[in-house]
Amino acid sequence: MVRARGSLNADQVLRWLTQALLIVSPLIVLYLVLAAMKWIFNGDVTFDRQYIVQGIGQGSVYGALALALVLIYRSTDVINFAQGEMAMFCTFISWALITQAHWGWYAALIGTLVFSALFGAIIQRVVITPIENAPLLTIVIVTLGLFQVVNSFAIFIWQAQPKSIVAPYAKVGAKSVSVFGASVGRTYVGALAITLIVMGLVYVFFNYTKLGLASRASAQNPVASRLCGVPVGIMLTIGWALAAMVGATAGVVAAPISGLDPTFMQGLLLYAFAAAVLGGLDSPVGAVLGGFLIGIIQNVVGGSALLKDIKDPVAFIVILIVLMVRPTGLLGSKTVKKV
Repeated sequence: MVRARGSLNADQVLRWLTQALLIVSPLIVLYLVLAAMKWIFNGDVTFDRQYIVQGIGQGSVYGALALALVLIYRSTDVINFAQGEMAMFCTFISWALITQAHWGWYAALIGTLVFSALFGAIIQRVVITPIENAPLLTIVIVTLGLFQVVNSFAIFIWQAQPKSIVAPYAKVGAKSVSVFGASVGRTYVGALAITLIVMGLVYVFFNYTKLGLASRASAQNPVASRLCGVPVGIMLTIGWALAAMVGATAGVVAAPISGLDPTFMQGLLLYAFAAAVLGGLDSPVGAVLGGFLIGIIQNVVGGSALLKDIKDPVAFIVILIVLMVRPTGLLGSKTVKKV
């Protein structure tokens, strides 16, 4: 019997169900943890949709920055510890375009994305390429040094005083938006919408363009790609440029929420690391979903009078429990290395 092309088989259905269960597993673990704590301490923990919807908006920023980390990790096997500071520097460029060059907010966003792409490409060619064959620890130390250099230059140019950026979708006095019966601030809704658009464009680029497919091939098997005539070095540069653009998007949409100063991305980078690890360091989709999950966990726990002061430890405890069961992350793939 010949199965029709495109028809589902039992293995595919089982794989999709398994992935769906893995995606919601942190929420299941969180629910069990909160239920136990509510029973023990007689607390007021609930899965209110207000916290869930707001957590998705907040998690979109984590997901965008986590996606930037994953894009670089997939091509170089290195975590770029300077990703947050690069995003911060690009956000200051956006602020300068708005306040000093008097650009509109959306025009400044486009200008910032162009600058961030050039910034990421220059960093890759000037700083990373000369040491690409160096030991892994050397490259990690270089990214840590880059973290300090970019932060110091931002303080030197713009000083350390906090600054503000008001997005046009979240002006002062604007009413909240009702989403599934939950009242959510426009800053979170706008952040979610813009990051989803950028993530969608990244997905289309990597899956439906020749340049994107060549970039994926270079990341998965650089030796074979070179034999096929793919310029692997240029593809890596494009990967860094895209990662810088995605990171800059996270910074630009986060600034209206948290304010802008030379350290504002450092806390976000920690959550982005957690999101990337939770979703799987080699899975762009997993990184984004990990960001959403961490945002939901933080807001659900933070909405409890009993647990609001320990929302960050609870979030990382849930991640730890999930990773103990699946060390590669929710959607990460297992790698087998022959010795």
